[in-house]
Amino acid sequence: MGNTAVVVGGGIGGLAAAIGLHRMGWDVTILERSPVLEDAGAGISLAANGLRALDELGVGGAVRDASRGQYTGGTRTPRGGWLARMDGSALERAVGTPIMGIPRSTLHRLLREHLPAGSLEVDTEVTAVEQVGPGTVRVDCGTKALEADLVVAADGIGSAVRSRVLPGHPGPVYSGSTVLRAITEHAVDVRADFELTWGRGAEFGHIAFLDGRAEWHAVLGLPAGTRFADPLSELRRRFRTWHDPVLALLDATRPEAVLHHDVNELRTPLPAYTVGRIALLGDAAHAMTPNLGQGACQALEDAVTLAAALGAESTVEAALVRYDAERRPRSQAVAGAARQAGRMGQQLSHPLAVALRNTAMRLTPSRAATRMILRHHAWVPPSLN
Repeated sequence: MGNTAVVVGGGIGGLAAAIGLHRMGWDVTILERSPVLEDAGAGISLAANGLRALDELGVGGAVRDASRGQYTGGTRTPRGGWLARMDGSALERAVGTPIMGIPRSTLHRLLREHLPAGSLEVDTEVTAVEQVGPGTVRVDCGTKALEADLVVAADGIGSAVRSRVLPGHPGPVYSGSTVLRAITEHAVDVRADFELTWGRGAEFGHIAFLDGRAEWHAVLGLPAGTRFADPLSELRRRFRTWHDPVLALLDATRPEAVLHHDVNELRTPLPAYTVGRIALLGDAAHAMTPNLGQGACQALEDAVTLAAALGAESTVEAALVRYDAERRPRSQAVAGAARQAGRMGQQLSHPLAVALRNTAMRLTPSRAATRMILRHHAWVPPSLN
């Protein structure tokens, strides 16, 4: 088996894949088209499955040290009533860890610090990927070309590699929701580690960080491409009657810190995650809505599973068959569950439907809710040792 790989994309999935491959003895080059390393962005929640993947990559301890456990909070109504309370301690007893909140930029930095020196090339756009022989893939980027035994396409939801190797796939579609988010400029007394609030066709939530700051997000059911001249003023107007600390979070945010993105997804599942010696990973393979907080966790699962398969099988081809068989059913099932969660959450707008949903949530025992969470969190990674 050869041992040279090119990873296209320097996001969470791409960096994790590179670390995993390196741990298995591969020489890895990561090509990132952005000229600036991704130290921007908002926050992220990491569930037990993502943290276990990070443990196998040797990054878990550093990530935990930089994260805040989510023990308190839950889901509320705009007036502040509770639909469901979080029991982070019960979750920790069940899977060994609470969900952890961390700034995305911090996670990126910690992953980059575990890369082999000189392996990450920024400001490098891939223009073509082609299998030129039974065991060789050529990657064209700018004025040069690289040849590798394996290419990992981790270039996001708009993956150019995916569109080349699976030209018949329709690609990403708009989910019906748009999201605004930011990290506060200073510490805010949010009281709960994590909260979601569901209104009619709208959601507001926050993740508290170790340093007292918090990430907030606002999800709105609006036509794709909707943008606001003054996003913070618009959100203050829309959420002016919602419970604390919604307005406090908005008031603690600099206008230029607000990010606004439409939520897109790969609604049509891919027929395969591999084509020849090219493997699709993360959002390039299974971009999903954020309603279960599993997007990054699934990418981390992909990375560890791919590295382990390459270490266990005698050929790249056999390893990629194994990777596809292990990752495609699970990740596509999680994507479907996330889509359904969105339909039952923020996307509901009819008053009767919202009332029925709220009643059902209030009547659901906490143990039953924990069991539902464990379906996605209780994943055990293959060993990279």
